[in-house]
Amino acid sequence: MADSESDTGGARPHTGRRRNEAARRAILDAALRLLGEAEGDSVTVETIARAAGVGKQTLYRWWPSKGAVLLEALAERAQQAVPAPDHGDLRDDLRAVVAATFAGAQRPPVGPALRTLAREAARDPQLAVLMREFTESRRAALRDVLERGRERGELEPGRDLDLMVDQVYGVFWYRFLLGHGPLDEDTAKALADSLLTGGR
Repeated sequence: MADSESDTGGARPHTGRRRNEAARRAILDAALRLLGEAEGDSVTVETIARAAGVGKQTLYRWWPSKGAVLLEALAERAQQAVPAPDHGDLRDDLRAVVAATFAGAQRPPVGPALRTLAREAARDPQLAVLMREFTESRRAALRDVLERGRERGELEPGRDLDLMVDQVYGVFWYRFLLGHGPLDEDTAKALADSLLTGGR
């Protein structure tokens, strides 16, 4: 990557200075837009700052790296794109959440951003920690759906909810990164139904 030291390994500490919301929004939008238009390695702190109309130091005051900018943008997008439904029926809720997860992650610019982050997190320990925090928040949202279903008696008390969450995201990441199979609505329904029947 052209400026990998400044983007990741040379991460700078967060100063805690209050962010201007308009500038913050411009930066997050620019980061995702650039990733949708270009290869991930060509998007740098400099190109994000230029597209957002701010100085590079503005980004470094608020985020430690390019990856941290992208993760915050993705976290906000995920909250908007992936619902936490509670329709009183676990099958419907689970199908909706899995389908929205699959669809949202493949929609530009989220798809390119996620692939870039997964690649960079493998070589940047600080970004790997942030990536785990992001994925944990998505896991928690799915686990809440399963927990509500268990409380309504739609799941056996002994079912391992964390393992069920792993199965959903295991299928997602495997297919998302390797591309060997579809991540479509039919797959989401089949996966949700398989989880609820215990694979029967």
